[in-house]
Amino acid sequence: MIEDLLPDSVVSVEAYGDDGTDLAPLHPEEQAVVAQAVAKRRREFAGVRACARQAMEKLGVPPQPVLPGERGAPRWPDGLTGSMTHCDGYRAAALVRDTDLASLGIDAEPHAPLPDGVLSTIALPAEQRRLAQLHAQHPGVHWDRMLFSAKESVYKAWFPLTGKWLDFEEADIEVSTAAGPAPRGGFRARLLVPGPVVDGRRHGHFEGRWAVAQGLVVTAVAVPRA
Repeated sequence: MIEDLLPDSVVSVEAYGDDGTDLAPLHPEEQAVVAQAVAKRRREFAGVRACARQAMEKLGVPPQPVLPGERGAPRWPDGLTGSMTHCDGYRAAALVRDTDLASLGIDAEPHAPLPDGVLSTIALPAEQRRLAQLHAQHPGVHWDRMLFSAKESVYKAWFPLTGKWLDFEEADIEVSTAAGPAPRGGFRARLLVPGPVVDGRRHGHFEGRWAVAQGLVVTAVAVPRA
């Protein structure tokens, strides 16, 4: 599902349910990171890294440890950039050579309403008005969860380029829909703070795509080279 949202240069691997990836062996350095974690966290940590190592192999890169760096962002092998995500019953990794894309962000969430009170903390007033319009037109989509996922993907693409935190209210996301049998479309995230400079050009916005399928909402952002 995630590969349909990404450029052809990106390699993605995803896994559903209990397919054995949760039991994939970890490198010693990775084991140390989750040694004190609860079992669920260790399974998620191992499962998503199994996807990442399969993606490395597809790119012709020897599988390597994926350790969390600053603010938990994954540290990728030299020459690669990418993103990982997991939620109950799903995990995915997407990798690309850093000569093809400057940055990448993916996120998956259960396709269900956000808990009460969360939307007002993550959405700007203009975003909430647009979500209300979308809900009136397409009531089968949980637009609050879709917005949350889009903001997560924006942040994952933003942080490797800036090394800075991006608050929910620092990106104004406008969502579009596409015709088809399943809910899907795109989104444009206007950055309300100075955007990252990539190859001498400052990015004032990120473009992304979204889809709903198999009980999930999935989003992706790809930041191009100049």
